[in-house]
Amino acid sequence: MTEVGLKPPQWTVFTCDQRFRVLVAGRRFGKTYLAMVELCRAAWAPGRPAWWVGPSQKQAKRICWKALKKMTQPYWAAAPNETDLRLELTCGGTICVRGAENYDSLRGDGLDFLVLDEYASMAPQAWTEVLRPALSDREGDALFIGTPQGFNHFRELVERAEGRPDWKVFRFTTAEGGNVSAEELESATHDLDERTFRQEFLGTFENLGVGRAELTFSTRGPLIWAVDFNTNPLCSVLLQFYGGNIRILQEMILPQSNTLATCEEMHSRSQIWQYQIPMDIYVYGDATGEQHRTSSSRTDWQIVKDFSAARPIGTAPSSVSRARIRR
Repeated sequence: MTEVGLKPPQWTVFTCDQRFRVLVAGRRFGKTYLAMVELCRAAWAPGRPAWWVGPSQKQAKRICWKALKKMTQPYWAAAPNETDLRLELTCGGTICVRGAENYDSLRGDGLDFLVLDEYASMAPQAWTEVLRPALSDREGDALFIGTPQGFNHFRELVERAEGRPDWKVFRFTTAEGGNVSAEELESATHDLDERTFRQEFLGTFENLGVGRAELTFSTRGPLIWAVDFNTNPLCSVLLQFYGGNIRILQEMILPQSNTLATCEEMHSRSQIWQYQIPMDIYVYGDATGEQHRTSSSRTDWQIVKDFSAARPIGTAPSSVSRARIRR
């Protein structure tokens, strides 16, 4: 294929021969462009399937589909499949764009290479239960790319990966990508609080809820999740109400997030209590949850309901866990 230019930090990732690579970087570093070049390299041989997987099909299509078509156009074996988001290349390889919102539907394909884009916003089971096994028979490789979103499963993946022989973690700031000027970054420091700036532009994992009083879980009352469906930031709290008192257990603030990602965050944080009591979770949210988002064909409330049906909170045998929706 035609040579494509990569900047030195991107080239460092591209030339690494570890099977599983994780790129944690600030916004506008150039993660998407690097990942597209990686896909083209991986698919450049007969019978080699390579996938781009984003948090949702619509989001993945919006981010990379048009650019992927432009990059690969001289090498199409046939016109792109706009329904399946599939590119057949003259070399015999294929590139597909997929979404992880219904990750069980991704089962069945063996893969040579996989990009997981914004892994912090997708269910971790998409990787552990479906995509990792899809690489096994072909001993395929994977590249995770994303910007941190608080202390969630992306941070846990990075911590587990560091030091493992077949994994490599790369960390870069927005400035190191060379796509955003120093003046623009300086301007952003006046618009964002310090922790948010570090997360979004320095690529560090920040607990954006630090500094707020949080109480301990009690078996005396049910667990309540109150969520505001705004997307930047997407704020919610886990709390309990009993004895006439509201007890805030944890606050979650996820910049540039979505409803599925905050469902995942709630699920992850509530695991520490799930074995203490057979647990119902009562979900309260604002009226905007009935509106359709441009990023999804489902309303926010429908996403919460679907998540609850697929991923009950309690996993102990005696658990009656399910979300009860309140408005």
